[in-house]
Amino acid sequence: MPDSIQTILEEFKTLAVVGLSSKPMRPSHGVSSYLKSHGYHIIPVNPHEESVLGEKAYASLEDVPEAFDVVVIFRRSEYVPEVVDEAIHKGAKVIWMQEGVENEEAARRARQAGLQVVQDRCILKEHAKRFVSEGI
Repeated sequence: MPDSIQTILEEFKTLAVVGLSSKPMRPSHGVSSYLKSHGYHIIPVNPHEESVLGEKAYASLEDVPEAFDVVVIFRRSEYVPEVVDEAIHKGAKVIWMQEGVENEEAARRARQAGLQVVQDRCILKEHAKRFVSEGI
């Protein structure tokens, strides 16, 4: 059986990270820094930031001028439906809800629109499990 998470991590390299903070102690910052160091293009999405990790930040997904593949969500579950609606509108391919973030109704809508959905999983842990242990 193919590993859909591994396929996502191998195929999609442009990540819009919703809720990315410039504060180094925040999980969103550590996870995004790790991913950037492993070759992913990070697009910060946070209305309270100017730039994060050397990248210009945008107030919402709607404001991002370039294409992105994966929307990584570091927001509370109740904010997920709005993010999913923007992601569908912008043509994202994957919704990734970080650990502790789940919204089944929004996930269903995303899947109906043709997006892949990962809920309640840490993208850093999933990447490390599949690639770092192999020395990739």
